[in-house]
Amino acid sequence: MTDNRIEALLVGAIDLHCHSGPSVMPRSLNHVEAIEQAEAAGLRAVLFKDHYYSVAPVAALLKETINPKIELLTGVPLNNTTGGLNPYAVEHGFKLGARIVWMPTFSAANHIRHSHRRQFLPTKETMLAPRALTVVDDRGALLDDVLFILDQIAAYDAILSAGHLHISEIWPLFTEAKKRGVKRLLVNHPTFLIGAGAPDMRELANMGAYLEHSCCMWAGVQGKNYTAQSLDDAIKAGGVDNTIIGSDLGQVGNPTPVEGFRHVIGMCIELGYSDAEIRKMISENASRLVGLDEVQGLSSAAE
Repeated sequence: MTDNRIEALLVGAIDLHCHSGPSVMPRSLNHVEAIEQAEAAGLRAVLFKDHYYSVAPVAALLKETINPKIELLTGVPLNNTTGGLNPYAVEHGFKLGARIVWMPTFSAANHIRHSHRRQFLPTKETMLAPRALTVVDDRGALLDDVLFILDQIAAYDAILSAGHLHISEIWPLFTEAKKRGVKRLLVNHPTFLIGAGAPDMRELANMGAYLEHSCCMWAGVQGKNYTAQSLDDAIKAGGVDNTIIGSDLGQVGNPTPVEGFRHVIGMCIELGYSDAEIRKMISENASRLVGLDEVQGLSSAAE
């Protein structure tokens, strides 16, 4: 019965964190395979994320050529390979339909500090060492390019993701973003790299941010360090209404995105969450954050 319940809950799920390829990082499946697996499981939408390039033009091509049954979503990562804190890359992504801007991830100074002993996000071949990026100057004030990008995000009513910034950088970023009219705020894996504790997650949720917890933490190779109790604690810290479950999967050696969803949905069932609560975390909250119904509604009206 539990397996049937998991499969039923998967229908309509939205994955806002799919790491399929091609990529300079080792991936177990490509974008087309990710689409096929998502369609087979009944997912509603998948958001492709690569740390090194915007998948927006690839997604546009896939929509034109294979006519997928699911919605394809993409964004712009502000890392060295896209010019860092680059308003031109942001504008280009938005013109091609990107819905999210990730502040620096592998290029974030916080990420690089955490990689001192063990490299996170390894590439298949050695590449240039990243140049550390931060969103604040030496006095803690947001950089001018960041302010410009926040205005771009507000103008397109897109999502601002904190990327791999440290929680101390996220506070001034999100505070200013809200002042400038950004309505959609996201913190990816707050319990990993970001340095956000339960009080931080509660405060982030109170300011309207969504907290995305990654299936890869509990279903992947790091699962031994992430218990059911830690998942429950993370969900309760931000609350079901502000929690999103994303796969953050596609890496070689890890489960596929759909398999990761199955695993974490099963954990949520065992923790006692209701179907309605699980659907909020794997579908409804993500749809609200992306504005998926709004976008589809506008498209239908135009037709």
